[in-house]
Amino acid sequence: MTPTGQTAHPYVGMWVTADGHIRQGLTSDGRYDEARGTRKSAYTGRYTVTGNKIDYVDDTGFTADGVFVDADTLHHGGMIFYRER
Repeated sequence: MTPTGQTAHPYVGMWVTADGHIRQGLTSDGRYDEARGTRKSAYTGRYTVTGNKIDYVDDTGFTADGVFVDADTLHHGGMIFYRER
């Protein structure tokens, strides 16, 4: 179990759009940090993963979700993120 109480999942790590403009780090403690362009930590908050679905709650209270379509591809907010290796 992670500190947030959810079961560990295989999606921890850095996720990046193809152009590299948006970078989203998912940490094992259930937090995320999203950079946009040169703006580090543009969005931060917590997340939970259930199966292949991810639910976000930004530190401001904004909510969003996404779907891991496979082990290396995340669809979120009309964008496609790829696992950074």
